[in-house]
Amino acid sequence: MATSSVAVGARRSRADRVARAVDHWILPIYVVGVTAYLILPVAVMILFSFNDPTGRSNLVWRGFSLEAWLSPLGRPGLGEAVRNSLVVAFLSTIIATALGTLIALALTRYQFRGRATTNVLIFLPMATPEIVLGASLLTMFVASVQLPIPQGVLFPLNIRTILIAHIMFNISFVVVTVKARLSNFPRNLEEAAMDLGANEWTTFWKVTFPLILPGILAAALLAFSLSIDDYVITSFTAGRTSTFPIFIWGSARIGVPVQVNVIGTAFFLIAVGFVAISTLFQSRANRQLPPERIVPAEPTPTPSPARVAQPEAQEV
Repeated sequence: MATSSVAVGARRSRADRVARAVDHWILPIYVVGVTAYLILPVAVMILFSFNDPTGRSNLVWRGFSLEAWLSPLGRPGLGEAVRNSLVVAFLSTIIATALGTLIALALTRYQFRGRATTNVLIFLPMATPEIVLGASLLTMFVASVQLPIPQGVLFPLNIRTILIAHIMFNISFVVVTVKARLSNFPRNLEEAAMDLGANEWTTFWKVTFPLILPGILAAALLAFSLSIDDYVITSFTAGRTSTFPIFIWGSARIGVPVQVNVIGTAFFLIAVGFVAISTLFQSRANRQLPPERIVPAEPTPTPSPARVAQPEAQEV
C-alpha cells in the first residue's frame, strides 16, 4: 500500500510540474508565434530589398547588394507611380482627416435631426466590398458626363477622380477613430476653461484639440495607409493614371523589380515613424489628464437624544 501511494504521489507531482510549465510557457509561445507570423512577410520584403537578382524577377536570393537602394526609382514608370500615390495619399489624408474630425465632433456632441441616419451612413463605405464601391464610383463618374458639371472634374478618369474616391472611403475610418477618442473626453475641462473666461474658439484650440490630437493623428495614419496601398477602388477610378499598387500589379506579369521592395520598405519605415509619433503624443496627452478624485460624502449629522426629547418635554 505504501509503495503504491508513493508511486501515485510521484505521478501527481510530475503532472503538476508539467501543468505549471504549460501554464507558464503557453502564452509567451503563442505571442511569439503570432508576432512572427505577422512580421515574417515584412521581414522578407526588407531582406529582398538588398537582393541582387540576375533577371527581372526578385523571387530568389542571389546575393547582397545596395544597388537598388542607390537607385530606388530606377525603373521606367516607377517614379511617376510613386509620386501619384504620395500626392493622393497626402491630399486625401489631410482633407478626410479635417472633414472626418468635424463630423465626429458633430455626431458626438450635438443632437440634430438625422443624427442616427448619419451614423449608419458613415459605416456604409466601410461595410461595402471594395469591388462594389469601385464599380459604383466608376458608374457615377461616367454618368456625370450627362450632368451640368464642367468637363474634367469627374470625367475623364485621372488623378482627380482617384483623390475624390480616396477621400470618400477615408472619411468613414477617420470618423470612427476620432469618435472613439471623444467617447471618454472629460467635458469638465472645457467647462472650467469657459468659467475662466475663454470663448468657444479659444477653448477648442487650447483644451479640446490638444487632448483629441492623438486620436486625430491615429486617424490620419490609418487614412494614409489605406490610401497609399489601395488597388481595387483605384483601378476602377484611375483611367490611364498609374499609382504604386497599379504599377506592382502590372509588373507582376513579367517580374516585380527589386525597387518595389525598396519603396515598400521605405513606406513601412515611414509608417512605423508615424506610429511612434502618435504613441508619443498619446502618452503625453494621458499624462496631462488630471487623475479622477473621489470626494468622500460628508456624514449626515444625527440629532442627540436630548434635543429630540426636549420638544416633547415642552409639549407636556
